[in-house]
Amino acid sequence: MDLVFSEADLDFRARARSWLRDNIPATARPAHGAAAAQFDRDWQRRLYEHGWAGVNWPQEFGGLGLPEVQQVIWYEECARAGAPNYINTTYVALMHAGPTLIACGTEAQKAFHLPRILSGESLWCQGFSEPNAGSDLASLKTSAVVDGDHLVVNGSKTWTTDGQHADFQELLIRTEPGSQRHRGLTWVICDMTTPGISMTPIRTMLGDEHVNTTFYDDVRIPLANVVGEMGSGWKTAMSTLSFERGTGFIGDQLALYERVNQAIELARRTRLEDGSLAIEDSAIASRLALIKADTLAIRAMTFAQISELQRSGNPGPKGSVMKLLVTGTSKALSHLVAEILGWEFMAFNGDRAEHPWTYEYLWSWVYTIAGGTSEIQREIIADQLLELPRAR
Repeated sequence: MDLVFSEADLDFRARARSWLRDNIPATARPAHGAAAAQFDRDWQRRLYEHGWAGVNWPQEFGGLGLPEVQQVIWYEECARAGAPNYINTTYVALMHAGPTLIACGTEAQKAFHLPRILSGESLWCQGFSEPNAGSDLASLKTSAVVDGDHLVVNGSKTWTTDGQHADFQELLIRTEPGSQRHRGLTWVICDMTTPGISMTPIRTMLGDEHVNTTFYDDVRIPLANVVGEMGSGWKTAMSTLSFERGTGFIGDQLALYERVNQAIELARRTRLEDGSLAIEDSAIASRLALIKADTLAIRAMTFAQISELQRSGNPGPKGSVMKLLVTGTSKALSHLVAEILGWEFMAFNGDRAEHPWTYEYLWSWVYTIAGGTSEIQREIIADQLLELPRAR
């Protein structure tokens, strides 16, 4: 793969860097709650109004229609500038729902939802996991029956991230009575203001309540909201998850490099218990060097990944390899910073801006679950990439 950027790429990088320098918010994002959601909407609206939303989305759907490599450059420049992290309340809409609708939605669904997603008007949440159907998603029980031109949904979902702020939900339900596993599932758009939806917040170790258990009691969803076909929801859901695992975390992959540089600067100014600078400790310096080398490898693999995406049009299972690498590297970096900071690292009040390293440490554990557990990623690699025989 050619890693030499074209003149167009370099021009895009310069324009992105200049715009971000002049436009990133002057205040930090609120730690959580409705204020955080409004901050995310406002930032997305600013991107939209200034022509930076949907860098790689097709132009016919409101995006810029630029190559994937320029999307990656955008993420690099956002990390460099310290722009708001893209994993926020707009994430599911931009990284899950939007791409899924582009790939599988009807023209009416695209026309209504895509502009609202790009502008930050609509926030989305995900309704896939259930109390007994997390990693084993195919065992989900939430069901629906057809009543005229509606589906009537009953059941529950869990880990509904930011569901209390969402306008719509990507909801996976069982629509064929008696069906098992992957068969008889349907992917639908659920309006979160529909009567019969209720939520119970779940407090996490990050100190917030941004995830929920969601209950559906005779919730009526129009059949026009089915994405794909009735009963083919597993195929649609795999499209959603392939975007999440393949390209949805590219921003995090690239932001890791900036975090390593910040950790090196931290080691240069932080003194250990014996009074020496952390960077003078050969073990710490060696581990920082190895982690930085890993992030450089991740960056190169990211460009290889998006190069393959441009050829095939689908992220494919190799995204699972990247997610495992990023998860492991992020955890290694967080553990090392914890050693450098010592007791100071333990101070945490839930505010990411005030305690960024502690937040990243806690998030590194979430990352081993979000988007499919590390165990599931290994299973995908073994099954779809290595073609190893399944365990009996």
